[in-house]
Amino acid sequence: MTGRSSPGSISTRLQRIASLAQAAPEMVFTTLAHHIDIAWLREAYRRTRKSGAAGVDRCTAQEYAVHLEANLAGLLDRFKSGTYKAPPVRRVHIPKGDGKTRPIGVPTFEDKVLQRAAAMVLEAVYEQDFRDGSRVPSPSLGAPGAGEAVARADGDGWGLGRGSGHQELL
Repeated sequence: MTGRSSPGSISTRLQRIASLAQAAPEMVFTTLAHHIDIAWLREAYRRTRKSGAAGVDRCTAQEYAVHLEANLAGLLDRFKSGTYKAPPVRRVHIPKGDGKTRPIGVPTFEDKVLQRAAAMVLEAVYEQDFRDGSRVPSPSLGAPGAGEAVARADGDGWGLGRGSGHQELL
């Protein structure tokens, strides 16, 4: 076996994590890093947007893909050994309509992949804490659904949390 796994097997693993979190909401997950392996990184790579700007290393998604397996293996090794250090974020200023600029940060492509891998694990755990009426963006609700929920709850959509307790927001 080559160590390859399909998106379906990662989905099964994600569902297992979600099921554990849902079945035992009081359980404290002391570590989640062990879920991230080469197959997990491969799926995170697949889910990472490839058209974004390059970070400080100027490595594009296409360049990263040339040696994908070696790059993912190196990333996993640094992540598991604790030697991974996120590189600086490249600052870019985007022009706005009023003549001003808006600063944004552009991480390296490799950092985006690792961020996606971590987000996949964390979403599987914490998505279980949201109720159907949640007024926060989540993978299952989506930002538009959350915005609609806020607008219904607050009238104009700008008063998130105004007069609401934390539990009401969840």
